[in-house]
Amino acid sequence: MVPETAPVGYPLFSRIRLATPSDVPFIHKLIHQMAVFERLTHLFSATESGLASTLFNSPPFQSFTVFLLEISRSPFPHLASSDFTPFLKTHNFDLPTEDPERLVFTSDPGNDVVVAGFVLFFPNYSTFLAKPGFYIEDIFVRDCYRRKGFGRMLLTAVAKQAVKMGYGRVEWVVLDWNMNAIKFYEQMGAQIMQEWRVCRLTGDALQAYSKVNM
Repeated sequence: MVPETAPVGYPLFSRIRLATPSDVPFIHKLIHQMAVFERLTHLFSATESGLASTLFNSPPFQSFTVFLLEISRSPFPHLASSDFTPFLKTHNFDLPTEDPERLVFTSDPGNDVVVAGFVLFFPNYSTFLAKPGFYIEDIFVRDCYRRKGFGRMLLTAVAKQAVKMGYGRVEWVVLDWNMNAIKFYEQMGAQIMQEWRVCRLTGDALQAYSKVNM
């Protein structure tokens, strides 16, 4: 018989909260890891100072907003906020979760809290719906925390905020080779828009317009 006092599985506690300027070093590291995963490091030029100067100039949900996913071996306190009340959840896994980068991503050393992922989104607008929506620029979970339901939590947090604000939809793009992500998004109820293509002006092509006469 298993003693009644024996622990059941390996519990982890998660929190999704609004990021703050002090989280920029973690956000920067997460974006770089995402660029490595997506094989796009040749396009990565973001700096911590660049993120700090552009991400937190407006109230949450009115412009660029970042939800941070944090993990702890101890329960998080319940903290209310006028902007956003963090989502808290308890997870019970059969095996322990080993985090080789725990020290690099520790956001609260006193309470053994580590950053495990993020989602960055901002408002857009649908003329067909005559409603605003959210566009997800990036959603990412660190490797050791994948396939545990945390990506679903991040996406759900954005969708719930959209519904709360009366928005019409949430949109994002996915790399065509990332079949795991495509399958995951379809399971979440997302429609993959096969007939659409992303168009982008950037770098020299964008700067050239400074010399174009109207």
